[in-house]
Parts: sequence; structure tokens; C-alpha cells
Amino acid sequence: MGPRREDAAEAICEAAFCVAADSGLDLALALGLSPDLVVGDMDSLSRPSLLDSLPSERVLRYPCDKDETDTEIGLQTLQERGYGEVTILGGGGGRLDHLLGVLMLFRRDAPPSRWLTDREEVRIIKGQCAFNAPLGQTVSLFPWGGEASGMSSIGLRWPLDGLTFRPGYAGISNTATQENVSIRIRNGNLIMVRLFQGASGEPAV
Repeated sequence: MGPRREDAAEAICEAAFCVAADSGLDLALALGLSPDLVVGDMDSLSRPSLLDSLPSERVLRYPCDKDETDTEIGLQTLQERGYGEVTILGGGGGRLDHLLGVLMLFRRDAPPSRWLTDREEVRIIKGQCAFNAPLGQTVSLFPWGGEASGMSSIGLRWPLDGLTFRPGYAGISNTATQENVSIRIRNGNLIMVRLFQGASGEPAV
């Protein structure tokens, strides 16, 4: 499962190189993408025959018994090729352990830039972040890697000004009150989760 094309349109337009990790090939094809590379053990593809249309040099097979997940291999492959801004589309397959595994990639020294699931966008905020949001979009914020303090915001129903999020606390289900939203943080980092318009908890358009 992954985002709808309209939710991933910006990421798709900006992409200079596309790596599909295993069943990520199913998602790529559903989004109308032709991956530059397909990596993984290929154990979760809907149909192994999907690989038949790709040149062999664009398919990197790995054994099932390996230390890295297919998503990790995809991220490493992009970083080894010099791509510093990486967006993950889909991932997790509905399994909590896999979802947490993707989330933990954001704790690495070279984390992905953002993660688009079928329902939301996930990204780290370090210092400041500005984005366009549909009115009423749900925005949730979590301290990441320790305490987050010295926060301020523009365009959120419940301002962050002067708040401190200690580990174990969070700001759940804030909402955008204007199209241009900005968040600043002096100390620590935040993980932001924004629900796509039309996802559960969002007003459909």
C-alpha cells in the first residue's frame, strides 16, 4: 500500500532516480513509474513476472536471509549513488514491526527526507519547517530523540509557542488554520505526521 498519485505528485515530479524495493515495484507501476532499479529478495511481489519486462541490469536480487530490510537496501542504494534527499513511498505492508522499522530509519545519521504512506506524510523537523496545507489538515507532532523545546508556529489551531514536549508526550491532532504553515524549534527535533486530505479524520474534498 502507498499514497495516491495526487498525494505523491510533488515527490514524483522532483525525483531524479527511482528505486523500487521488492513489492515497491507494484506501487511504482500503479503510480505510473518505471523504476531505474529494483532491489530486494523479491519475496513479496504480487507477480514475479513483473520483473520480466525489466533489463537484468536494473534488477538487484538479494538473499532472503539478510541483515537489512528491502527498504534499508533501497535507501542505502540511493545514498551510495549520491542522492541526499530521499522520499520513501509506501512501505510497511500493514505490519507494525515493518512500520516501526521504516520509522527508525529517521534516527540514522543520514535519514530519509520524508515518508509517504497511504494516509500520511512523515518527516523530521530540525530547526524550522514551512509547508502548504489544506485548511483543516491534521498535523501531529512528536519529540524525536529527546526533549523538544523553544517551539513556535504559525497557521496551527493550537500554537506551539512556548511549549516543551518531553519524551513520551506529543501534540496529537492539531489542525491547519491557513494554507501556509510554519514550525520553528530551538532545541531538539520533532517528527511531524500530516494526514492526507480525505484520510480518516480529515474532511473529504
